[in-house]
Amino acid sequence: MQWVKTFHLFFMVAWFAGIFYLPRIFVNLAQTENDGAFNQLNIMARKLYRFVTPFMVLTVIFGLWLASYNWEYYLKAGWFHAKMALIVLLVIYHFICGMYQKQFADGRCDKSHTYFRVFNEIPVLILLGAVILAVVKPF
Repeated sequence: MQWVKTFHLFFMVAWFAGIFYLPRIFVNLAQTENDGAFNQLNIMARKLYRFVTPFMVLTVIFGLWLASYNWEYYLKAGWFHAKMALIVLLVIYHFICGMYQKQFADGRCDKSHTYFRVFNEIPVLILLGAVILAVVKPF
């Protein structure tokens, strides 16, 4: 079980590293007027999204594997249900990032850099909530 937890945490950290950085690239994409910089940032965004998507999948797989060691407990634990709701929101956020990456690549994203500065804070709040729920188990 410790190996499963180790890999779950490792892939979660790697996923979050990407999911924190990708919207920062979007801020710069929305702000730049330089075609060369725009093209380079688009390449970076595409590669980063493709790089971290497997980490998302592996985080979920190892997390479910970890939970499978004691399904009876987790199915009754309110904190676990709340944490899973946050993880579902984070997966949705990840795919929204993929949508924005594609929009930028196609030259049709009309969101402002200010929008992406706010959008960038969402995974920080989800991470805080998930960590509180997993460590404190408030309900």
